Amino acid sequence: MSAGTNEGPGAETGGDPSGGPGTPAHAATGRPPTPVPAPIRVLIADDQPLVRRGLALILGPDPDVEVVAEAGDGEEAVDLAHRHRPDVIVMDIRMPVLDGVGATGRIAAELPGCRVLALSTFDLDEYVVAALRAGACGFLPKDVSPEELLAAVRTVHTGEAVVAPRLLTRLLSAYVTAPVRPARPAVPAPDVGDLTPREAEVWRLMATGLDNAEIAGEMDISGSTVKNHITNIFGKLGVRDRAQAVIAAYECGIVEAARDRDLA
Repeated sequence: MSAGTNEGPGAETGGDPSGGPGTPAHAATGRPPTPVPAPIRVLIADDQPLVRRGLALILGPDPDVEVVAEAGDGEEAVDLAHRHRPDVIVMDIRMPVLDGVGATGRIAAELPGCRVLALSTFDLDEYVVAALRAGACGFLPKDVSPEELLAAVRTVHTGEAVVAPRLLTRLLSAYVTAPVRPARPAVPAPDVGDLTPREAEVWRLMATGLDNAEIAGEMDISGSTVKNHITNIFGKLGVRDRAQAVIAAYECGIVEAARDRDLA
């Protein structure tokens, strides 16, 4: 055999045509390899180092998540968000320098691609509601299980609100509709006149705590139609997600008005 001869199976193709060693996995099937999804890039913001470390130890080992940075206050969280462009920011509400509400508002305005998941010690915390108004995609109490935290990060990453509808309704009933409310910055009222009657009804049912399947059953329409209506509602109201849409419903009084009409 001459020095320049390359004999044997796969000599002309660079691999075994039967799919043996050295052959790319897709060569035998004729299909390109399935792309591996990029991990969810997460920034953790909490003023307590032990809490930050605990959250990182929960999220970091998951193959679907990459913790890209940790911040000790809201100002640092905003700076690191601009630097790393995370997909999800796990944001404590009470922090020094700039609290989680202020940081969430800036991030929502400056980096709309970053989705904020707010953390609070208490479910019924007025600062959490303020965070939802500022642009957070949901909230969790700090005593959730690791599995619930990971599920919430994945949910927020998909663009959905992580607050369970009935939990959100209970929160809003206790705080947003309370007779006396803490002072807060004025926000422009949504233009509800642009909604069609069907969209307005979907919005009302959403605000009363029904999920998509329940709304579909109540209105005798398909789940995909409900999703289309909700997408239109978000665009017309100028809200980012379900949480903000429900808050807007309470602030506009459509839930209270509907309740009064039903009781009449």
